[in-house]
Amino acid sequence: MKEMELYLHIPFCVKKCGYCDFLSFPAGKETQKSYKEALLREIKEAGEQYREYQVSTIFIGGGTPTILDSSDMAELFDGLRSTFRILKEAEISMEANPGTVTKEKLSDYRRAGINRLSFGLQSADNGELKLLGRIHTWEDFLESYGLARECGFSNINIDLMSALPGQTADVWLDTLRRTVKLEPEHISAYSLMIEEGTPFYERYGGTAGAALLPGEEEDRAMYHRTREFLSQHGYRQYEISNYARPGRECRHNIGYWTGVPYLGLGLGAASYMEGERFSNSRGMEEYLREPGRRFEAQRLTKKDREEEFFFLGLRLTKGVSLEEFERRFGVPAKQVYPGIMERLAKENAAVLEDGRFFLTEYGMDVSNYVMAQFLQQEEQENF
Repeated sequence: MKEMELYLHIPFCVKKCGYCDFLSFPAGKETQKSYKEALLREIKEAGEQYREYQVSTIFIGGGTPTILDSSDMAELFDGLRSTFRILKEAEISMEANPGTVTKEKLSDYRRAGINRLSFGLQSADNGELKLLGRIHTWEDFLESYGLARECGFSNINIDLMSALPGQTADVWLDTLRRTVKLEPEHISAYSLMIEEGTPFYERYGGTAGAALLPGEEEDRAMYHRTREFLSQHGYRQYEISNYARPGRECRHNIGYWTGVPYLGLGLGAASYMEGERFSNSRGMEEYLREPGRRFEAQRLTKKDREEEFFFLGLRLTKGVSLEEFERRFGVPAKQVYPGIMERLAKENAAVLEDGRFFLTEYGMDVSNYVMAQFLQQEEQENF
């Protein structure tokens, strides 16, 4: 039976953060209930369409999924289990924001089958949290994290964000220190991205605002220090921005980076199924009327899929398997990309050995350059 991953989008949040460009917004209980009902309809229709697949991972993202009543989340999981073939050992993750969980909610999540939480901490410094527009403090996070452990969650990720306005390397290192003392199984550490259309873009997108952000050299120094510090404390870097205890890597994200088909359910959710990319409506009224209607469908060419094999796979520290490339596409990677891997290896940006091609530490610093080398100039046949 074929394997797939599921993603459920819960677009609601208490308050939009200043840096966030995700499809999320505050909404009242009535809208949340209407959305749950529409999502249940989409779940039923999708489950019938993809009967031949078994689900290996589920990820509930947002927004803030934990803003929903836990009874609504339980209903959604009842719908999933009644329509999809979910593996008994499936990894089931949910994003959680500090200050939006209670002991009752967390206990209900465990009963629903959720076995992994991802807390959006971002910073252990209350001044930085206020700057970001987060609704919680460090103390709120500690309370939420403690409740999750008390309720039996033994697989927890903590999201952190570096290169914040005015942030120093010492303050960032203090966040890392406080985080590892809690011994989470997984840590995601990202640099702040200033996205168009956000309040942060208005504030920091221009020359004067950009001067308030750590420079490129300082940003990279923070990145290198993160890798070194987390390694010293037992967290292995397995992807450009992700670190885990042995065996605790996020299976859902690894599936995404290695080309496992995924189905996105909910407002604006994106999918990649049976060689085609498509997404749901980003308009709430339209989604409530017709959940699951496909937009922006694009069938990927063989060229597209070969490029993505490298773009996504090179995010992983183990890189890509050349044997797997040939199995998928029927042609050796060295024939499609003659001399490119060898040249990048000579530039010390990558390593080519034992049938694998992966980035060096320097290669991760210039990953955009490396990945651009795998854009093919000539169109190829579709499939």
